[in-house]
Order: sequence, then C-alpha cells, then structure tokens
Amino acid sequence: MNSGIETLKQWVNEAKRIVFFGGAGVSTESGIPDFRSVDGLYNQKFEYPPETIISHSFYERRPEYFFRFYREKMLPLDFEPNITHKVLARWEQEGRLLAVVTQNIDGLHQKAGSKNVYELHGSVLRNYCVRCGRFYPAEYVRDAQGVPRCECGGIVKPDVVLYEESLDEDVISGAVSAISRADLLIVGGTSLTVYPAAGFLGYFRGDRLALINRDPTPFDRHAGVVIHDGLGKVFSQL
Repeated sequence: MNSGIETLKQWVNEAKRIVFFGGAGVSTESGIPDFRSVDGLYNQKFEYPPETIISHSFYERRPEYFFRFYREKMLPLDFEPNITHKVLARWEQEGRLLAVVTQNIDGLHQKAGSKNVYELHGSVLRNYCVRCGRFYPAEYVRDAQGVPRCECGGIVKPDVVLYEESLDEDVISGAVSAISRADLLIVGGTSLTVYPAAGFLGYFRGDRLALINRDPTPFDRHAGVVIHDGLGKVFSQL
C-alpha cells in the first residue's frame, strides 16, 4: 500500500483538475451505516426489505410506513464530516479539485465546505411540497408526525432518488462533464457494482485513475493506483 500512497501523493501534487467520485464508504467513517455492510440497512430486520420501503411505489402506497423508516434510518442529521470530506473541501478551495460526485445523500461534503458537489441520489437536506413546491428543511420532516404535510396540504417529499426513480438530468450532465475534464479521478468508498452510477467512470478521459476501497472492485484492473484500505487512513496521508 505504501507505494500506492506515494504514487497517489505525487499524482495529487501534480494534478490541476481532480474529481472525486465517492460512495457509502466516505460516510461510514463519520458513523453513518451503509446499505450492504454487516451492520447496514440490508442486514437489519424490518417487515419489508429496505429496497422495497425506499421505492417510489411503496412511498406512494404506504407513505406513513415510508416516513417512519426514513426518519429512523435515513436522516443522518447529527453526523460530522470526516478527514476525507475536509481534505476534498480544502483541495477545492485551493483550486485543484473540479468537483465531488457522490452517491451519498447526507450533505456532509457541503458541511465540510465543498461547493461543487453533484449528488447523484439527491439529498436529505432538500425537501419539497409535491403540490406547491415550497421548500422545507430536513428538521421539518424529522419532527413531523406521520406524513409531513405542507401548509397547502401536499406531502413534503425528500429530494432523494428512490428506487424506480430516475437520476436528475442536470446532475448527470454536470457529473459527466466534470469527470470527462479531470486529469486525476479518485474513486473511493464504493463497490462500483451499482448502475448507472458505476458507469460514470467510463467518461474519464485521463490516464490517472486511483481506486480506494476496502474490498476489490470490478474496475481495479483499470486503475493505475489501487489501495484496499479505509479512506480516512489514506486521506490522512494526503
């Protein structure tokens, strides 16, 4: 791993257009459980599988159940950014990082100070009335009883991409543009097995691809640097 770290350090120092593509492993080091780990949502006992509960059809059919699950398991409002979030924000402030492309919905990149963040799966911090479009903060959804309602009577829905819903076209366009212009793409904390997100790597045109993940990924053979370790340990050295 040391040789990989040294190479990545050199790449980072020489790069002028870094893009970071991150998954659940970025947030787990802040204490937020992911979906597929031993302690993640997929391994906890519920009346329905989590992927069923957070689908659009279930939300439409059983909104009270959806919001009960959502409040308990998907509103990480009390967590703080970790070293990875902070280093990425610093690189952006230094003018060396073009963008963060994230699969996470917790808003921790912005909390750390990042400005140019493409949230592929939306954010728990944005919530809108489906009837009139009025904005509500995450705390409103958290503190509401049952289904959160707007003053106009409409449901206040989190701006989170549920199963069966499409990714936002503007977010896709921005993420693809950033990745295609990067001279260094760092991919971290993702298994790269979930599409369409994993397919975004295909837009990278550079020759410096670094993968950081505890477990091997299907893209390891395409990367110039592969580090199987925790992101915090790696970024603390960057």
